[in-house]
Amino acid sequence: NGPYFSMKYIRGRTLSSLLAQRPLSPREAARILASVAHGIHYAHQHGILHRDLKPSNILVDEQGRPLVTDFGLAKRTGHGAMITQTGDVLGTPAYMAPEQAAGDRGQVGPASDVYSLGAILYHMLTGRPTFQAASPVDTLLMVLEQDPVPPRVLNPQADRDLEMITLRCLQKPADLRYQT
Repeated sequence: NGPYFSMKYIRGRTLSSLLAQRPLSPREAARILASVAHGIHYAHQHGILHRDLKPSNILVDEQGRPLVTDFGLAKRTGHGAMITQTGDVLGTPAYMAPEQAAGDRGQVGPASDVYSLGAILYHMLTGRPTFQAASPVDTLLMVLEQDPVPPRVLNPQADRDLEMITLRCLQKPADLRYQT
């Protein structure tokens, strides 16, 4: 028998199943994202990058609490260290940061997870991913080369402050995003 791990069973739904029904209210989106961001910040403080944050990796339990799951692509780093990738593109194209999409051309660090948090917030505000194309490769090219449509263009009821937070998280240069 080899090593194994177990997890607590969580009764609830994925954020992606909630988003399949409708965009979330600004208050609900902010509450969920704040909780997820606190959890990811905790992981970063302990040298762990998630690298695959997306709505299907966030479970919302019966009390409405979001829990981050699937650390399958997580990477351990030294405090404040960056990971230079070796050419593999790891993650989900619609939610990955440009430096992840670039493979060996970029460095992945906490700001990469911040980008993914922005992409999740974008989806919560608009009801759709930031970038979606016919193929994963085309989506990667959009992540690398295009700016997102502002959330309020797609959903005029989206909160202005949340839109600004979203767009800052989705900046192409990592140094223009929130660092934590």
